[in-house]
Amino acid sequence: MTSIATKKGDGGQTSLTGGQRVSKSSIRVEAYGTVDELNSAMGFARSICEDASLRDRTRTIQQELFKVGSALATPPENRKGNPPLNIAMIDALTDQVHELEAIEGMLSDWSIPGEHAAAAAYDIARTVCRRAERCVVRLIDSGEVVNDNVLPYLNRLSDLLWLFGRKLELDAGVSGSLRDANRKSGPSWSRAW
Repeated sequence: MTSIATKKGDGGQTSLTGGQRVSKSSIRVEAYGTVDELNSAMGFARSICEDASLRDRTRTIQQELFKVGSALATPPENRKGNPPLNIAMIDALTDQVHELEAIEGMLSDWSIPGEHAAAAAYDIARTVCRRAERCVVRLIDSGEVVNDNVLPYLNRLSDLLWLFGRKLELDAGVSGSLRDANRKSGPSWSRAW
């Protein structure tokens, strides 16, 4: 049996898909590593979520995140090409966003995480998703080529994760509304930051 302790990374280098060695501080490694962290955060949220539909949706997205991570770990010069990460995956997330936004009573204000454990776990996943998105933007800004669907996928996913949290709060009869907490009036916003 082969050990996962290969010792190849002991010097601060790792391999991209195709074998190219790069520093573990590489922006590309940071980007796919943050997607891996996002997948773990979503796994924790799923493990404490009591809503079977949201658990199923989360697991499906977690499987897709392996494609996102693989797309980021695959340099453009790799002959194997990028894994299938397509517009249909983004459209599926968008459809879920619209579905959840249409629910009567869904929060339409900024929210303060922490009123419900599973909702707060999805909020943590959302913030990791936003960090992954920023990493990908830095990667693109550095001149690296990135699959065109990665950034829209992460952007849409962060919106959806915010809505997952609000749906759980709504179903539990709790509110994390910022408006209630500071008693200020003004326009409502529905933002996933």
